[in-house]
Amino acid sequence: MATLDQGQDADIPAPPWRKRRRPTPAKVRQPLSQDLIVETALRVLDAEGLDAVSMRRVAQELDTGPASLYAHVSNKEELLELLIDRVSGEMSLPEPDPARWREQLKEIAYEIHRVLSAHADIARVPLGMIPTGPNALRVNERLLTILLEGGVPPRIAGWAVERVFLYINSDAYEGSIHLARQRASGLEPEEYLTGFLGQAREYFGGLPADRFPMTVRHVPELLSGDGEERFEFGLELLVRGLESYVRESTGEG
Repeated sequence: MATLDQGQDADIPAPPWRKRRRPTPAKVRQPLSQDLIVETALRVLDAEGLDAVSMRRVAQELDTGPASLYAHVSNKEELLELLIDRVSGEMSLPEPDPARWREQLKEIAYEIHRVLSAHADIARVPLGMIPTGPNALRVNERLLTILLEGGVPPRIAGWAVERVFLYINSDAYEGSIHLARQRASGLEPEEYLTGFLGQAREYFGGLPADRFPMTVRHVPELLSGDGEERFEFGLELLVRGLESYVRESTGEG
């Protein structure tokens, strides 16, 4: 019995009444890499927040299985470290100028805060973490250099780096919490803030004045100023404290 030769039949034209098939393009999958995994995780973070970031979710976005990610990223903890390092690479840092160390400390603080605030609640990640990525280490090194060249004693400068980062991260994280609440409420930012402060004002003002006399008396001061003014105030507290150590180390009054 003769067998069909598919190769010979390939040149037989299709009948004119048969609907022409649409060619199905082969899906081209981008080769997995650590950079691609981190970029994908960052997209998930920016769109849905840190809680949405997981190895499984990133794998889904890349149309693959979680196991394929582990050849490039060991676990979620490493993924988060890579994420914060990727974001740290967006930070512009000034060249150290000892005469301007106070201003440069603030410049770096504002830059770190700006970048963290631009990426949902990623400010949670550095809390309790020691920087190990090259970009995070670069930021750490630059801040330490500016403090040391400004005359801050080494031990004080070392502690100050950690305290400054803690202040920035916690402030940015709190801002992300309010941003998420504002978006969930459907209110405009100004409307949300007015409502939030109004509730706080009503609560503090309604406390028993005999037990909380100073709180009740100073409600306007407690709730005055916006987020940027308060962030600047916190930086000024840090700078003035560091200045006192510089004066002590140089014997100034």
